[in-house]
Amino acid sequence: MKVLMFGWEFPPHISGGLGTACYGLVKGLNHHNQEVIFVVPKLWGDEEPLADFVNASDVVIDYRERKFKKIWKNLTYLEVSSFLVPYLGPEEFKKYTDFTIHDRTDVDESVFSNKFEFSGKYGKDLMKEVSRYALVAAQIAKSKEHDVIHAHDWLAYPAGIAAKEISGKPLIAHIHATEFDRSGESVNKPVYDIERAGMHAADHVVAVSHLTRKIVIDKYGVHPDKVSVLHNAVLDASIIHSDTRKHVPEKIVTFLGRITFQKGPEYFVEAAKKVIDRDPNVRFVMAGNGDLLNRMVERVAELGMGTKFHFTGFLKGKDVDDMYAISDVYVMPSVSEPFGIAPLEAVRHNTPVIISKQSGVAEVLVNAIKVDFWDVDAMADAIFGLLHYESISKMFKELGSEELKKLKWEHVAAKLVKVYEKTIKQ
Repeated sequence: MKVLMFGWEFPPHISGGLGTACYGLVKGLNHHNQEVIFVVPKLWGDEEPLADFVNASDVVIDYRERKFKKIWKNLTYLEVSSFLVPYLGPEEFKKYTDFTIHDRTDVDESVFSNKFEFSGKYGKDLMKEVSRYALVAAQIAKSKEHDVIHAHDWLAYPAGIAAKEISGKPLIAHIHATEFDRSGESVNKPVYDIERAGMHAADHVVAVSHLTRKIVIDKYGVHPDKVSVLHNAVLDASIIHSDTRKHVPEKIVTFLGRITFQKGPEYFVEAAKKVIDRDPNVRFVMAGNGDLLNRMVERVAELGMGTKFHFTGFLKGKDVDDMYAISDVYVMPSVSEPFGIAPLEAVRHNTPVIISKQSGVAEVLVNAIKVDFWDVDAMADAIFGLLHYESISKMFKELGSEELKKLKWEHVAAKLVKVYEKTIKQ
């Protein structure tokens, strides 16, 4: 089977769990001899050769068929105070705006033929890049043979829809996180609309947890029969024995993730204060970046924890491994976490974890301490217990390492292949 897959990032150039999940899934499909054409806005040249990678920035756009006009028309809702096609000369721009005004029905010739240079990042022009990515996707779908289309998260949904319009092949929409996870009830309407359009255009929807599946059904109106659950996994189930040693005598408790509403950093800070009040010989680390970073720094200062609380900024690669290795406890207090791969990585480093009940990983990681994200007293008690009762910490380390053996990407990929096969036959 040949899978045309659209993502937004791929290791080693990632900003979160989405790229890691895509990597694991592609590796798992590779294990089952499935051929993957993986499209990203920008390739960096150091990606592991697991798939036939396509750099969207290298694809020449040259649309002459009427099919593409429908795609252009459907993409106008992604315009952000500008036309979708940038950088046209005066004559080309006039021709393009003329057929835009006339409902794109009276222009047969190509109105442009060029390449889009994608940043591959999450900047101020993100919406424009999402729409351009969809235009490129249509061209790729026309030129690359494939049996099924697989699009990861809202950034790639317009691309998946455009590819389906051109090739007629079935579309799988993979939900790693929804706008309700990122923003609570104050959703970004354009993003929500893109998510909903992707889910309803898809022939099948894959959610990373039962928690996410419920949101997809309740908030987006997708029929339950159309939604399957495929939990995430780990790239390697073996325990990592690191030589890295901490250079402070205190125990270390770590938060590692985006410092945003979704991840619940404020609850981690409040729980830290309660632990330090009981035992000042503990250090807390918040590793990551996000829009709540400054607020967290200010709150730590207000609580007088400046000498016991450290902000590292965004970590990647070996720095992440080293952080897990020197941590005595890892905490993920997410307000809404579709899955959450980080706790599994912490377990691989033999670090006991505390996770919120409002996380998808809680569905598969049985042997972890689970608390409500808002219950900072319970969170503080759990941290204190793991730090001061060695037998409890040892038990969770041993049980966690056994659980990892069941959570392999090749197992997830095997289930995904069945989803592909069933969807193709529909």
